[in-house]
Amino acid sequence: MKLTIDRADLMRSLSHVQSVVERRNTIPILSNVRLSAKEGALSLATTDMDIEINETVAADVSVIGATTAPANTLHDIIRKIPDNTKVEISVDAGGAMMTVKAGRSTFKLSCLPVSDFPEIGADNLPHSFQMPAADLRTIVDRTRFAMSTEETRYYLNGIYFHATDHDGVAVLRAVATDGHRLARYEMPLPEGAQKMPGVIIPRKTIAEIRKLVDEAADTIHISLSENKVRFSFDHIVLTSKLIDGTFPDYQKVIPAGNDKIVEIDPKMFNGAIDRVSTISAEKTRAIKLTINGKTMTLTAQSPESGSATEDIEISNENAALEIGFNSKYLMDITQQMEGAGCRIILADSGSPTIIQDTSDNSALYVLMPLRV
Repeated sequence: MKLTIDRADLMRSLSHVQSVVERRNTIPILSNVRLSAKEGALSLATTDMDIEINETVAADVSVIGATTAPANTLHDIIRKIPDNTKVEISVDAGGAMMTVKAGRSTFKLSCLPVSDFPEIGADNLPHSFQMPAADLRTIVDRTRFAMSTEETRYYLNGIYFHATDHDGVAVLRAVATDGHRLARYEMPLPEGAQKMPGVIIPRKTIAEIRKLVDEAADTIHISLSENKVRFSFDHIVLTSKLIDGTFPDYQKVIPAGNDKIVEIDPKMFNGAIDRVSTISAEKTRAIKLTINGKTMTLTAQSPESGSATEDIEISNENAALEIGFNSKYLMDITQQMEGAGCRIILADSGSPTIIQDTSDNSALYVLMPLRV
């Protein structure tokens, strides 16, 4: 194998694929990136056995071939090479050593056989549809903060995507919850997604695809089965296994009888929470909201630090109560709101609370209260 490639092109592709590679690997081949040179193009692939990223980039290939090399080491080498440099990559006849030349620098890296590199089979993905990259970014951003990180509740360690019906309209809905809060976001169902199964896309896959779609062109092609999903766009293909578990019936968590409504400017509310929670106890991050008339008082106390209060104006429909929340969870939700109004729908101090953006009914958040 022998090729020449622009440093910037190689660096961009390596940055995309190497993030899947775990720094500590007990299986040596999983630390490597597979490099496959064909006429006019170089394909790079990495996997951790659950996710595989494959990207193709233009290259001047003089000898076709394939090899695998340490992904993080190669990434570090290319990162330190000056921009506007041509990089020459070649592999010796035995395939055991790869030479990387750039300017006056030469690096030699040990290779492992391409035959050792595992592939995630994703041939039979019967459900296919496409959606704008901006829509995928939005549906992920509005829900991913509520994913669980508890490994024992593995079925919550991702976002649940499914096709459903809302007031007679077919929608694609994404739901994430960690048991303390729930985030739900929906958009019109893309053509071709009508019969898709409900799938839980793992947390790591969500993080990887979110990074990649920042640079994506207009359209993301999505194919899936009951146990795998594939995202294709530009010259990148990300294939991932899905979480093998049953997502809980989240509808039971969304309260139906809340009758006390408060509306508030979400940016003002978020800023007040941020200031007052500076004093809150590190463990609980508890903050108390006291609603009385047209005023909400935010209070935080800590045995070590003291106390803090702040009053903010609200629009109030028959709500008069005290309720406590985890301030970080409350900020995570209010940060999602881009409109001028945040609607808080309450029942009492011990029941789940619904929070919505007044200008966007696509998103709904549920937050469990704290005792304060």
